[in-house]
Amino acid sequence: MNWDWVVSNSHQITAALLQHVQLVGLSLLFGFLIAFPLALLAVRWPRLYGPSLAITGVMFTIPSLALFILLMPFTGLSMATSLIGLTLYTLLILFRNIVQGLRGVSPIVREAARALGYTPARRLFAVELPIALPVIVAGIRIAAVTIIGMVTVTALIGQGGLGQLFITGFTLSFATPLIIGFMLSVALAVTVDLALVGLLYCLTPWQRGVH
Repeated sequence: MNWDWVVSNSHQITAALLQHVQLVGLSLLFGFLIAFPLALLAVRWPRLYGPSLAITGVMFTIPSLALFILLMPFTGLSMATSLIGLTLYTLLILFRNIVQGLRGVSPIVREAARALGYTPARRLFAVELPIALPVIVAGIRIAAVTIIGMVTVTALIGQGGLGQLFITGFTLSFATPLIIGFMLSVALAVTVDLALVGLLYCLTPWQRGVH
């Protein structure tokens, strides 16, 4: 471990980490904005669930490098290429968990909300989503950790965050960038996961006494 290299390249390491965080955050945001309404439609019309799950599943199975290569003729070596690819990889996980979370809401609870005069929108946001939140957040946690690992692949098109350190290490046959990239990737995954657990804890106070 060459600490002199770490100190002299601290700006490069910081920039790579920030880009990694940006790619992860935006891909999760865009993925959720797509998966959430799709999940609502699948819950409302169950026949849509199978085809939607199949399509998102197929996209998830496409090798990441092949997907980025397919996108490059349209978006070039840009952040858009990375974001589109990473967003597509979040859809299966987010869609499936949102649907399962909403399906887990008891029909009795829904009927009670209707009896109290809740509109469908108010029932969704005030009753159904809070109950489904643990399952939804579990999906976000899985998607986040998955994407943190996948971001490194986008270094091959110049947008890889911490993946750039891996390329530097392999190119120079120099272990320090590899070690730093690995340590920061693991630290980021653990930090994001714990942050989501903490967020869920804050948003679901009624569950604290369950166990």
